[in-house]
Amino acid sequence: VGIDLNRRGDNAHRIRIEVPFYGGGMSYGSVSITTMLSRIKAAAALGTFCCTGEGGYPDELKPYDDHVITQVATGLFGVREETIKRVKIVEFKYAQGAKTGLGGHLLGDKVTPGVARMREAVVGYPLFSPFPFHSVYSVEDHKKHVDWIKAMNPRALVSVKVSTPTDVDMVAVGSYYAGAHIIHLDGSYGGTGAAPDIAKKNIAMPLEYAVPKVHRFLEEEGVRDKMTVIASGGIRTPHDVAKIIALGADGVCTGTADLVALECVRCHNCESGRGCARGIATTDPELMQLMDLEWATQRVINLFLAWRRELIRILGRLGMKSPRELVGRTDCLVHLDYIRDEATRRRLSA
Repeated sequence: VGIDLNRRGDNAHRIRIEVPFYGGGMSYGSVSITTMLSRIKAAAALGTFCCTGEGGYPDELKPYDDHVITQVATGLFGVREETIKRVKIVEFKYAQGAKTGLGGHLLGDKVTPGVARMREAVVGYPLFSPFPFHSVYSVEDHKKHVDWIKAMNPRALVSVKVSTPTDVDMVAVGSYYAGAHIIHLDGSYGGTGAAPDIAKKNIAMPLEYAVPKVHRFLEEEGVRDKMTVIASGGIRTPHDVAKIIALGADGVCTGTADLVALECVRCHNCESGRGCARGIATTDPELMQLMDLEWATQRVINLFLAWRRELIRILGRLGMKSPRELVGRTDCLVHLDYIRDEATRRRLSA
């Protein structure tokens, strides 16, 4: 069930992940170092990747460099040439589906001495990321960003994370011509601990609309087989994975599902320094002790092994042997709301 991430045929790393999903960005400061390490260690065990988020690259992650995606976001927190040279994949985060048009906001309670040192900030002061990169206002500017990464790390794959506006198909094609290897579409149902309620689920386009739109436009441009499409935002089960692949993505990126595996109780206090009852989304030293690293790592591994097994079962029922065969096969999907016969609806949803 693995997928190839580099389809351009250039001199960058030839990377194949063993499962069609990897961990999305959760930054140092927004979650505990134990949470970060558990997700990255699980990714290494499963032969896939996990993203650092925009808060820098803690030294504790160095043993897992080959499975880390480092993120360059609008605040440029912790972005250094040394960390970009260490990894195989670099992600530009232009926007996040859960808060399209808004930058990040890390409250002062979470800016501990360690976080401040990593982000080159002042202890106890809130940190804001601007919405745009103020150096990027066109596809040509975007290409300069991609070229900048390739100048520092010529073999790195470049991923471009965007939200899902109405012209997301144009953004995807522009990213291909700018030299990106991966277009990461982040839909409106993704999680965030740093956005007002009015922004959540009300601005960006749901993945169910965005993914087929991008898939079709890349096909029309004749570059679909040269671009890897990854989707995130509301991926909660292996059935969601299969659905999004059938709509046109090559794989998915996860976030909240990982935290639920770590016994997140969805109390919606992620942005608070001492508000996380499970020690997941905290920088408080006492609360971080609530979670054992080895236990947490195994929980995430168990989650994705179960996902992998169920995805294989779904493919088998469809007579397929690989997720690649499912990409864009919308004929395999049924909208249950349009089926009036109750018995048929129950059978299809089983």
